[in-house]
Amino acid sequence: MAEEKQHHGLFHHHKGEEKPVEAGVYSETAEYSETATGYDAPPPPVPDVDYNKEEKHHKHLEHVGELGTAAAGAFAMYEKHESKKDPEHAHRHKIEEEIAAAAAVGSGGFVLHEHHEKEETRKEEEEAHGKKHHF
Repeated sequence: MAEEKQHHGLFHHHKGEEKPVEAGVYSETAEYSETATGYDAPPPPVPDVDYNKEEKHHKHLEHVGELGTAAAGAFAMYEKHESKKDPEHAHRHKIEEEIAAAAAVGSGGFVLHEHHEKEETRKEEEEAHGKKHHF
């Protein structure tokens, strides 16, 4: 067992074994191609986007967010009622009410975000199909 190598630690270092280090990482005789790379490359092709599917997705998430807002608001109202009903644990109910109210506000922000995403998708679809928005 003394002769077997034991690996301790994360990196399995071998004190007795050292790997030879190569003199240089970069080659002096590097060959570069003449094709366009980096900033000269053309942009990648735009994939076909199903705008209706994307719009439905944002609409669905908007409705889910609305349900979350309603649920959090209802729970906040319930906790406010409980704080009046149960004065012994009123402080706990007040804290839970505030947390639920904050969740309702956050969920409302998500709803607003998804609504704007849905409208942006609709505008992108109109631009992609040649319909222009006149100001």
